[in-house]
Amino acid sequence: MEDKTHPLSLKKTGLIWEGKYDATGRRVAPLRVSLPFQTVETVNESTQERQKNLLFGSSPASRETEWRNRLIWGDKKYVLPSLLPELAGKVNLVYIDPPFFTGTDQLITVSVPDSDEFLVKEPSLIEEAAYRNVWRLGSGSFCEWIYQTLCLLHELLTDDGAIFIRFDQYWSHYVKVIADDVFSKGNFQNDIALKRIYKNLTGQGRVSLQIATDSLFLYFKSDNSRFYDIEIRLSA
Repeated sequence: MEDKTHPLSLKKTGLIWEGKYDATGRRVAPLRVSLPFQTVETVNESTQERQKNLLFGSSPASRETEWRNRLIWGDKKYVLPSLLPELAGKVNLVYIDPPFFTGTDQLITVSVPDSDEFLVKEPSLIEEAAYRNVWRLGSGSFCEWIYQTLCLLHELLTDDGAIFIRFDQYWSHYVKVIADDVFSKGNFQNDIALKRIYKNLTGQGRVSLQIATDSLFLYFKSDNSRFYDIEIRLSA
């Protein structure tokens, strides 16, 4: 029987933010802007070969392996949709360590050796746009950002694929709810506690305990995902 319950009905439980649904109550699909990639540099490639590839493109014989160990620089809003035509349903494992919605301004303070002075590195225009202006609409824009990211990654995963999602203590519970929505609660496997750094918790007068761990959520895409033990036979 078809479920005709309105998406915003109180009979359903979920995290709601501005932009998740349109005026009719339908889920808004992630933005899909597919752009071609441009190869800037290939490691361990001769200068002559690099110039030939830049001028004429890679040969058909090399296209089977050209995605091996590729580093892509760009905004995930454009990168992930651009990967779908070639890699949708073909990625076995994904690990993401997204921005933690901390509101940081990315200032870096460095002490000067043999001096009492400090140098402050101001954020560049790109860093300012990436870390400050992304969340200009507050928590709702962050929820929409992480939701769209997970939706596109879900499409990239193979049917038996898995994804690890790392987050801190402030917003990990919101990310967990959004990930449950995308991958389904039944495909959640574990919340792994990652030790960030050794913390001294003996200080007096603290207003809170120091941060010691992050959460690493593990989701399978479907019931077909499995873990397999790898046995390596050592020679005598």
